[in-house]
Amino acid sequence: MPEFSDYIVFADESGDHGLATLDPNYPMFVLALCLFTKEEYAAITAPAVMRLKFKHFGHDQVILHEHEIRKTLGHFRFLTDANRRPAFYTDLNAGVEEAPFTLVAAAIHKERHRARYSSPNNPYHIALGFGLERLYQHLDGLGCREGITHMVFEKRGEKEDAELELEFRRACDGHNAVRRRFPFEIVMADKKCNSAGLQVADLVARPIGRHILAPEQPNRAYDVLARKFRRSPGGSAQGWGLKVFP
Repeated sequence: MPEFSDYIVFADESGDHGLATLDPNYPMFVLALCLFTKEEYAAITAPAVMRLKFKHFGHDQVILHEHEIRKTLGHFRFLTDANRRPAFYTDLNAGVEEAPFTLVAAAIHKERHRARYSSPNNPYHIALGFGLERLYQHLDGLGCREGITHMVFEKRGEKEDAELELEFRRACDGHNAVRRRFPFEIVMADKKCNSAGLQVADLVARPIGRHILAPEQPNRAYDVLARKFRRSPGGSAQGWGLKVFP
């Protein structure tokens, strides 16, 4: 049995998992899981992210962060320049579109979740369970039944990281909807590690949440992502690549 699988997963979230207070403009928690083959990630995605950075910043030490891009903060202050902004967004969207990954996402509508349950569970834990189950089923369908698949998450804080790892291992030990042991291993990475995969995952999560909240609004980023969702044999992403709860 090989020690490692041919795949790697990068994960990131949008919104916070707290339920005590809700942001009325974004009452969502979205966990996005981007599945790459290691060969394509190393040959295509990582070099493409580096080339984008060299082109627009002159070096590769910038961390592509959706919040800072959207708010034109830090390295992204240049996006207030109408002459430079279109080219950057064109290249960024093209980079995500051309990145060869399969997308599995779980979105928790926190307002509905809190209203439906008297003791609502942690949205992060719910989303993680949905995501792990679908990734396992997808990899099983691809014939990937041997070797460990590593899943890379960004560190958020000592307490949060410990809680995430505990829930991750609980789900992988068989506490999941399919009652199987998942051959996954968690890797906690610092934001400053400059992982191309984590940066792609960071760009993915919020557009999904925005689309769920306002599907009628134009959302170019989501239009790109919609083609990457894991899908049923009939072509549906709902419940397969995108789980919305409740």
